[in-house]
Amino acid sequence: MKDCNQCGKCCIKYGGGDLSVTKEEIDLWEIFNPEIFKFVKNNEIWFDPESGLSLKKCPFLEIEIKTNSLAQNKYTCSIYLDRPEDCRHYPSLIAEMIRDECEMIEVIDLAKPKQAQIKLDELMQDSRPPSGS
Repeated sequence: MKDCNQCGKCCIKYGGGDLSVTKEEIDLWEIFNPEIFKFVKNNEIWFDPESGLSLKKCPFLEIEIKTNSLAQNKYTCSIYLDRPEDCRHYPSLIAEMIRDECEMIEVIDLAKPKQAQIKLDELMQDSRPPSGS
């Protein structure tokens, strides 16, 4: 499995209305991160603070400035340490990574998915509970 190259596919795909957030996260944002909380509406994320309309992408996903015009776009999260639990837990399964065309997947991971899952669980151990596979 390769290291994450910050391609942004996961954030682009799930960064809109496909994320869930806990009430606890919302409560913490309201108190400690009002700049995040202003994008919450009716305990759901991401809404335009002015219009109240649902956003199609996460307002905190940013494209890094390229040092080489031919380089692939790289993405960062401006609320990385305070991101929703859904974001912290992704990716959780090799099958999910394959479905989402994650660029971390290598041919060997496809050939040996159980070993790849173990490696993924090791990589993600500080972010989420293990998959149980």
